Amino acid sequence: MSAQPSPATTPVVVTLGNPNTGKSTLFNCLTGLRQKVGNYPGVTVEQVSGYTDVAGRQVQLVDVPGTYSLAAMSPDEMIAVDVLRGGIVDMPPPAAVIIVVDATNLRRNLFLASQILEAGVPALIALNMVDRLATEGVTLDIEELSRRLGVPVVPISAASATGIDALKLTLDEVLRAPAAPHLVLNPALEDAVATLTVQLAERGVQASAIELRRALIDAGGYAEQRLTQRAGPDLEAMLAALRQQVGGGRNLATLEARDRYSWIQAQLKNVEERGPARRRAGVETADRLVNHPILGTALFALVMAMVFQAVFAWAAPLVDAIDYLTSALGGAVGAALPPGIVNRFITEGVIAGVGSVVVFLPQIIILFTFIIILEDTGYMARAAFLMDRAMRGLGLSGQSFIPMLSSFACAVPGIMGTRVIANRHDRLATIMAAPFMTCSARLPVYSLLIAAFVPERHFVGGLINLQGLVLFALYMLGIVGGAVTAWLISRLYWSRAKARFLLEMPPYRMPNPRAVLSKLLSRAITFLQRAGTIIFCVALVVWVLASFPREEQAPAGVNSADFAAQQLEDSYLGQLSRSVTPLFEPLGWDWKVTAAVIASFPAREVVIAALGTIYAVDGTTEANANTTLTSRIRAAKHADGRPVYTLPMVFGLLIFYALCLQCVSTIAVMRRETGTWRWPLFAWFYMSGLGYLGAYLAFTFGSRLGPG
Repeated sequence: MSAQPSPATTPVVVTLGNPNTGKSTLFNCLTGLRQKVGNYPGVTVEQVSGYTDVAGRQVQLVDVPGTYSLAAMSPDEMIAVDVLRGGIVDMPPPAAVIIVVDATNLRRNLFLASQILEAGVPALIALNMVDRLATEGVTLDIEELSRRLGVPVVPISAASATGIDALKLTLDEVLRAPAAPHLVLNPALEDAVATLTVQLAERGVQASAIELRRALIDAGGYAEQRLTQRAGPDLEAMLAALRQQVGGGRNLATLEARDRYSWIQAQLKNVEERGPARRRAGVETADRLVNHPILGTALFALVMAMVFQAVFAWAAPLVDAIDYLTSALGGAVGAALPPGIVNRFITEGVIAGVGSVVVFLPQIIILFTFIIILEDTGYMARAAFLMDRAMRGLGLSGQSFIPMLSSFACAVPGIMGTRVIANRHDRLATIMAAPFMTCSARLPVYSLLIAAFVPERHFVGGLINLQGLVLFALYMLGIVGGAVTAWLISRLYWSRAKARFLLEMPPYRMPNPRAVLSKLLSRAITFLQRAGTIIFCVALVVWVLASFPREEQAPAGVNSADFAAQQLEDSYLGQLSRSVTPLFEPLGWDWKVTAAVIASFPAREVVIAALGTIYAVDGTTEANANTTLTSRIRAAKHADGRPVYTLPMVFGLLIFYALCLQCVSTIAVMRRETGTWRWPLFAWFYMSGLGYLGAYLAFTFGSRLGPG
């Protein structure tokens, strides 16, 4: 991988387009692994940028979130306008724009394209999915379309990487001899923009033509709101006068739609010919099944259950192998280094702590493989449509499904994704429900405890295993917790109007292996980065607290195992944990479990590293041997010899992690999205209380039935 050049010398190229046009697939195809993810300044909207080689030079690509129009009613919807006008901090104006359009749906896609062409930015059109034209019964004269639009039009298929070289060559030509399009659909509107530019300049207010155009057209929109803050409240009167002058009392947004679709129709006349579509066999049948309220719901539950079965069945050999290698590495390093503090730090703090979390990487990869494939095939959009009715029963809409689905990866982007929900109350209810979804951080905790204490029994000829069923039940518990929470929140707002849910149903597609692998690698790197940073730091702190104060030699007459156990109990960690242990004794936890759980409140997967470190420091025979963490927790005992991890206690601990809010990042983004500490603090106490209550009930009633 070549070094990334200085941003000052690198041309910036923006990819823009409607949702479901393959824009992200094209971006991944062009940049490969040379991309980074952040947020646009001031808004929680994901910014993805990367680098690609174009005719021997590096070009920075910036992927703008998909949108159907440049009309903006909120800060995140204004991103596309700000990118085009060069109004993003630390990002120069784009040297060119790649407008990604769906070749099979030009009438809808060219609406946004016409708005971009009006901005006067050098552009080219990536005509994606040309391989589907024949199937849809569409023929296109691409050369004539390019001539009429006044910009290069390059046919591509991002999914199969077809036409990418031609796209790069055309992009190079645009960058070397930028010819900005000059599209004017409404001369009266452009005259009004010029007049407003002069009026604002007299006040010392500078604004771009595209920003002023949106302020005039989108009455009450974010462009107008932001411009009013800079120019003063009397700007509203100026805008009203100009709107009257242009539209004669008619709504400019309505006139814009009329003008653009008339223009689109004229551009496509004798360029696009549509015949009967050759539907692939089974597509209609599949849609009838997938979208059926009963059969579709059953299919969705079956698909999810199969995913969780695979997480355990397929990952088990890899998890065991990594677990064995981690234990062997700890033993080898411990034998190679001289005894002492450095030896213990590396074997007990680093290898045992971080290694106990890394071991679950195969399960996370398998889970995300299924999720990415289901998204890329178009199934998840249909699941969102199917869930709309269920969401409305909770007082929400189908718009909440996608953010909540994203929360199965991580609640942070899920909560950030609620910005697409226009209704404030729906958005708040979704934000409160999102942390209940079982994120990837919970999976290592589930995997450790289920693998250690749930028997590996199989049913239906080996197709169903008990461990997978328990994992599925925990995911369902999180879903139920989120659903009940959303219902309770929504009941606080009886008089609000129900939000409408509009969803474009993408065609069924075969997932692109390269795109799937790129997304998987990104997830794996993110997980390993957390293991190497947050988890490592917490494991180090736990190790220090568990190792000091320390005496190097046991008193006469005390065996080494009892001495090590007493050392651990008398450590700073032991003292701190025992001070709060009475609060958690009703859950069946000893001080070691209590210490690990408390350490995991910043990030819940840290509990694995904390347990790995604590039991590695513990000097009992079971913990001192080169055994896995699973073996160590199975052998854990209370002071009176009773096992710590009984089935009632384990199921209570699983319920606690299913319901409790243990993620500082989630709390922080809830504060940022709601604008107050009231809701995140309520969520923390509410979810922690539910987790404690669930663990208490499971342990209390389970113990009455038998200790397991």
